[in-house]
Amino acid sequence: MSSPIRHDWTPSEVNALFALPFNDLLFKAHSVHREYFDPNAVQVSTLLSIKTGACPEDCKYCPQSNRYDTGLEQEKLMEVEKVLAEARAAKATGASRFCMGAAWRSPKKKDMPYVTAMVKGVKEMGLETCMTLGMLTEEQSQELAEAGLDYYNHNLDTSPEYYGEIITTRTYQDRLTTLSNVRKAGLKVCSGGIVGMGEKASDRAGLLIQLANLPEHPESVPINMLVRVEGTPLADEADLDPFDFIRTLAVARIMMPASHVRLSAGREEMNEQMHALAYFAGANSIFYGEKLLTTPNPEANKDLKLFERLGIKPEERGVEHSDEDEQAVLQASLQQAQNDRFFYDATA
Repeated sequence: MSSPIRHDWTPSEVNALFALPFNDLLFKAHSVHREYFDPNAVQVSTLLSIKTGACPEDCKYCPQSNRYDTGLEQEKLMEVEKVLAEARAAKATGASRFCMGAAWRSPKKKDMPYVTAMVKGVKEMGLETCMTLGMLTEEQSQELAEAGLDYYNHNLDTSPEYYGEIITTRTYQDRLTTLSNVRKAGLKVCSGGIVGMGEKASDRAGLLIQLANLPEHPESVPINMLVRVEGTPLADEADLDPFDFIRTLAVARIMMPASHVRLSAGREEMNEQMHALAYFAGANSIFYGEKLLTTPNPEANKDLKLFERLGIKPEERGVEHSDEDEQAVLQASLQQAQNDRFFYDATA
């Protein structure tokens, strides 16, 4: 590989990447992407909120914080069978990974039997499993690993320097400690951040440096674009330049060449051309479905139709299919997505 895995990125190097002419940056990122991945395959995940609202944290971007009046109704933990029904529906529309999110600072002991039962049930369907439950201890991480969890999501959100402007109820080190606990348990890591929160380009560089200089790169790196929600402190934040978002994706691809770079929150604001540019820049994973925890997401059939137009196929991990089989799966998914509404509305 001409683009080796590194863990020693410096601020001057990363700032220089962000400063490259746009075409040069995209050419470099796309070249790196082709070294490690099929450029026409995108991993598809579905995210379900299994417990919504009443979070005690003060993350300024989040409508689930109980500190802000966003009109979001609080919910208890969803029943295991209801979660499994959602997972079956997600699989039917082409998802290969099912992610479950709960608005907790950290899970309580009484909650763990329910979340582990969800993991076991989803795994039995042949789907990859991912959870985001807040901070985890070593013991909780091990319990989830023994249940069969594949990935744990815990974002760093932004650079260490800008972090205090966004969150005060947990420290940056708290987040790094959870990532370390997850790794010790043998789980794969999903960790990224949010752009468009008023940070500088140097903060986007600082976030990516933190992720790329971890002892192991996260297997999945979600890059979220701020979704402004009325009632949160960032509701009136200025629009992020779309090219700055694409630059962040491209630099993430260069710095973490073997990781899946995921388009996450904010895709509702992206048109088809911006999606196509993001895939060219190295994004190769999406959350799809009509809801992303508590904010809108493009409808599943729109994503699959765009895939078809761009010649992109959903990534099938660990399973060999012929081109004819892949096309049949895609067509079936398109038809299913057009006929049904599978995805749980966390605000209903």
